[in-house]
Amino acid sequence: MKKDNIEYADDDTESIKTLLRLRVPSLVLGLVLGVALSFVTSRFEEVLAKNISVAYFIPFVVYIADAVGAQTQSIYARDLRTEKAHFKKYLFKEGILGVLFGSIFGLFIFPIVLFWFNSILLAMTVAISVFCAISLAPIIALLITEIFELEHSDPAASSGPISTVIQDVVSILIYGFIASAFIL
Repeated sequence: MKKDNIEYADDDTESIKTLLRLRVPSLVLGLVLGVALSFVTSRFEEVLAKNISVAYFIPFVVYIADAVGAQTQSIYARDLRTEKAHFKKYLFKEGILGVLFGSIFGLFIFPIVLFWFNSILLAMTVAISVFCAISLAPIIALLITEIFELEHSDPAASSGPISTVIQDVVSILIYGFIASAFIL
């Protein structure tokens, strides 16, 4: 379906061929960036070798930031289509929500890690990483979604895979650098 020179990936009206053509480019780019994510993770081999417990929380840090970013991206993409979205307003509100969610989840995970591993350094590493990754997640999701909107691509079909993998890389970098600072 075309609207405002944007071809939307609408399962109700588009053929599988059209849906494939609209969705494959961002998924292929996500594949390439996913390989880059593996490379980034491998750069923190020293901290992982020193304390394998650091590895246990990689999925948590990555997932929770992705979940917050995905919510933002979905809501913003939906509102773009209905022309209710105002980028600056979203950026402000979602920025505040990111900090609030980051604080809530960082404070939530701290005592769990502390109790589980009896390590203040690991608990601080995970909690601070969660705070930072979640705080940035809505901003990353909005920026990527807005870029696709400005490029006249369907942001719902394109921005999800790209913002997810970028958020993953950012989360791993944050966690790796913080773990290196606290654990090494």
